[in-house]
Amino acid sequence: MDAILIQLLNGLDKGGAYALIALGLTLTFGTLGVVNFAHGALFMLGAFCAVLFNKVLTISAKVKDESITFFDAYKETPYLELWWGDTGATIIDYSVPLSILFVIPIMLLVGVIMERGLIKHFYKREHADQILVTFGLAIVIQEIIRHFFGANPIPTPAPDVVAGSAAVGAFFGLNENLVYPWWRLIYLAFSLSIIGAVFAFLKYTTFGMVVRAGMADRETVELLGINVQKRFTIVFGIATVVAGLAGAMYAPILPPDYHMGMDFLVLSFVVVVVGGMGSLPGAVAAGFLLGLLQSFASMNEVKAIFPGIDQIIIYLVAVVILLVRPRGLMGREGVFED
Repeated sequence: MDAILIQLLNGLDKGGAYALIALGLTLTFGTLGVVNFAHGALFMLGAFCAVLFNKVLTISAKVKDESITFFDAYKETPYLELWWGDTGATIIDYSVPLSILFVIPIMLLVGVIMERGLIKHFYKREHADQILVTFGLAIVIQEIIRHFFGANPIPTPAPDVVAGSAAVGAFFGLNENLVYPWWRLIYLAFSLSIIGAVFAFLKYTTFGMVVRAGMADRETVELLGINVQKRFTIVFGIATVVAGLAGAMYAPILPPDYHMGMDFLVLSFVVVVVGGMGSLPGAVAAGFLLGLLQSFASMNEVKAIFPGIDQIIIYLVAVVILLVRPRGLMGREGVFED
């Protein structure tokens, strides 16, 4: 039971990341009809926004080390600590969650520029053209990140107060020594909160209702005098923000590097296809389902019977589901079938 609980939490944690990226992908496809292969790069960009925010907060000055009296010695001390003391140190410690305030406007701006500057020219083009141009954009973003941040992963620590592990075993009445990292639990809760917020926004706000109506029948909504395109541009920006937030909060779990976007992109597209192209609930359900399957397939007991199964389980399940349900778990008729 201990092993099952840990793998269950691992699967939900991975599934949260998959679901967030797939949710943004599905929003983009459902509103604009664009297959955005740069979405994984946006996830990576969000992670490096957290890295950049941390680097800005830790800009330092050389200060004489008073603890050494035999000779003059200097140490690097962040300006925030020099100016605000313990308060400055606390701000630096909480750089990852505070980076959300930096990520949201930056990613929204990136999304609007992408949509207005590039994506809008490919609305009526073949999906193959959309894939090629967005994949090329992803490579450009990736190489820019490598140029400025290097090729090595950059550790980005979580706040000290949640750097340890939670006693999940005692909480569930199992082995008291069974623990799980606090930040992974926080990321799971964060993922569920963002997913809930997106669904609530689309379902309960007037803006969201118009967007859903435009996704179903754009021409009729435009005949009512509503500028659907403007709203879809905002939705593209929101999808970009979701990907960026997912990446920023994932930075303490997986140190960001320039190719992490490509690693998540392929898996996320599998998630979208399995859930059903254009289906938001399908993307979320498939994200958590495939995250759980991948987690349990990584158990030593399973790999002893099926070596390497953890590397291919997602694709095997995708093949089986698409053979049984060609449109995915919750796919709609006519989507991506032209």
